[in-house]
Amino acid sequence: MPLPLYLLAVAVFAMGTSEFMLAGLVPDIAASLDVSVGAAGLLTSAFAVGMVVGAPLMAALARWWPARASLLGFVLAFAVAHVVGASTTSFAVLLVTRVVAALANAGFLAVALSTAATLVATDQKGRALAVLLSGTTVATIAGVPGGALLGTVLGWRATFWAVALLCLPAAIGVVMGVPARAGQTPRDAPAGSSLRSEIAQLVLPRLVLVMLLGALVNAATFATFTYLAPIVTDTAGLAELWVPVALVLFGVGSFVGVGVAGRLSDRRPGIVIAVGGPSLLLGWVAMATLAARPVAVLLLVLVQGTLSFAVGSTLIARVLYEAAGAPTMGGSYATAALNIGAAGGPVLAAATLAAGAGDLGPVWVSGLLVAAALLIALPLRRLVAPHAGQALR
Repeated sequence: MPLPLYLLAVAVFAMGTSEFMLAGLVPDIAASLDVSVGAAGLLTSAFAVGMVVGAPLMAALARWWPARASLLGFVLAFAVAHVVGASTTSFAVLLVTRVVAALANAGFLAVALSTAATLVATDQKGRALAVLLSGTTVATIAGVPGGALLGTVLGWRATFWAVALLCLPAAIGVVMGVPARAGQTPRDAPAGSSLRSEIAQLVLPRLVLVMLLGALVNAATFATFTYLAPIVTDTAGLAELWVPVALVLFGVGSFVGVGVAGRLSDRRPGIVIAVGGPSLLLGWVAMATLAARPVAVLLLVLVQGTLSFAVGSTLIARVLYEAAGAPTMGGSYATAALNIGAAGGPVLAAATLAAGAGDLGPVWVSGLLVAAALLIALPLRRLVAPHAGQALR
C-alpha cells in the first residue's frame, strides 16, 4: 500500500480518538456540566449528525480544491474546535464544538476515502479502506483508553487538549505525505461526472442497500460502545480504572476485525457477512445475558469489537465499490453510512435509559439492530456480497 495512505491514517487516528473517546468520559462530562448521563451521551450523536450532514456537504464544497489543501484545512479546523471545547463551561457550546469538529472530520474522511481509491488498483479498495480504518482502530486501542485514563486522572478537558495536540503531527503528515495532485477534482474525473450525476448514484438500489446495512451495523456498535463505561462499572461491578481496559480490548478486537476484512472484503465479502453477521448477533445477546460476570463482559467486548469492525468495514468497502460512478463523492457516501449509524445508535440507546431499561438497554438495542440488518441482508445476499468477479467492478 502507498505511504500516503499510512500518513492519512495518522490523521484518522487523531479524529478517531475524538469520535470514540466519549465512551470513557460520559459520566465525568455529565457531572462536570450538570447534565444527565443520557444527555452527555448525546454528544456522540451530535458528532455523528455533523458527520452525516458534513460528509456530502464538505465533499461537494471541496470538489474543486486540491486534496492536500482540503485535508489540511479540515485538520486545522478540527484542532480549533477541540481547543474551544476544552475551554468552555457550557454544555451547549460543547455540543456546538462537537458538531463543528464533526463537519471537519467528515470533510477529511470523505476526501481521504476518495483520495485513497485513486492511489490503489481498482480491485484494492477494501485494503485501502482497511489502512485508513487502522487509524480508527489504533485510536480505540491506544487513543481512546489513554484519553479515558487521562480523563480519570486530570479530568475530561485534558483529553480534549490532548486531541488538539494530536492534530499537529497529523497536519504535518498531510503536508509531507499527500501528493499535491492526489485525488480527483472535476477536472480529473471521467467525462459526465458532474455533481448532479454523482448525487444521482444514490438512487441505485445496490448502493442504497449496502449503505443501509452499514448504517445498521454501525448503529449497533455505537449503541453499546457509547454507554460501555456504566456497563463495566455498574453492571459488572468493576472499578472505574477497568473502563480503559475494556476500551483497549474493544480496540484490539476492532484492529483484528479490520485486518481480517481488509484481506477478504475485496474478493470474498460474502464469507465475512455470512459468518460474522449471525455471530455478531449472538455476541450481543450473550453480552446482555452475561453482563454481571466481569470476565465474560471483558471477553465479549473483545469479540464484539472484532466482529463489529469486520462486518462493518466490509459493508463500507461495498459502498465504495457500488459508488464507483461517483469518483469525488463516493467517499462521502461511505462516511455518511458510517455516521448515520453512529448518530442513530446512541439516540436509541439513550431512549432505553430514559425509559428505565437499565444499563443493558443499549446492548439489547445493538442486538435488535443487527437482527434487522440480517433480516434485510439474507434474502438479498447476492446483491450485498456478489461473487469475486462481480465484486471487482
